[in-house]
Amino acid sequence: MKKIYLIAFLAFQSLLFSQNKKNDSLPTTLELLKYDGVSTFNGLTTTYTKPLKWKKNNFLTAGIIIIGTGALYLIDEESNIWFENQEKDIPGIIKDFGWYYGSPQNNYAINGVVYLYGLITKNQKIRKTGVLLISAASTAGLIQTISKITVGRGRPGAGEGKGSFKPFSKEGGFHSFPSGHTILSFTTAYAIGKQFKNPLLKAAIYGVGMIAPVSRLWAGAHWLTDVGLSMAISILVVDTIDNYLNTKRDYGQGFKNSISWKFNIGLGRVGLIGTF
Repeated sequence: MKKIYLIAFLAFQSLLFSQNKKNDSLPTTLELLKYDGVSTFNGLTTTYTKPLKWKKNNFLTAGIIIIGTGALYLIDEESNIWFENQEKDIPGIIKDFGWYYGSPQNNYAINGVVYLYGLITKNQKIRKTGVLLISAASTAGLIQTISKITVGRGRPGAGEGKGSFKPFSKEGGFHSFPSGHTILSFTTAYAIGKQFKNPLLKAAIYGVGMIAPVSRLWAGAHWLTDVGLSMAISILVVDTIDNYLNTKRDYGQGFKNSISWKFNIGLGRVGLIGTF
């Protein structure tokens, strides 16, 4: 009997030691923050270096995007007239939502709230979504900032037609391509939509992300090609970073804090085993 008590006592002590060791091994909030910071930065650099590793399918996708953009360019001026004619019938609340949702400060605020919630609660899936949102918005946002200045395409409101360009112009009227509101709003919507499997829910989220792009067309702030190519950039950036986070970083099932118990009874021994 003493032997049985001794075995049970040792098993219990071992269990307590294992539990403490497990809790000690859980990363702290600061460690998670550092890890996510590296993931965010690497997501950006991975996207920028991705073209160096393109394969046949990637070049095919790029070709389709170029051809599609060319097709939209043919109807840029006609579509601009049509969208501007619809503007008077659009409720102000929808136009306001499109403007504010696509603004950098509001967009990053939304992304930051998602990430902080995942960080504080240590919810692996939400943390990963927050990292994806921030990394993708930063990556695509930097692309649009540089492109606006470098390309210098005239906005519809400039009155000089769809083929007007002034590279490196400081005039706001020649910062039409790409659409910053489109890139930020659709990047966020597409990244969030990827976290759900329900097609109707995905469509609803993408629909919200489309409000800002269309509102910029109603306002005559961008050409259809600006918006179309901006959405393509958003999709490519999000897919690249999401693939990186899923394959190269540890954003799997999260940390298991639960313990399963079972008795182990055998010849001359009784034990309580906890599986962590």
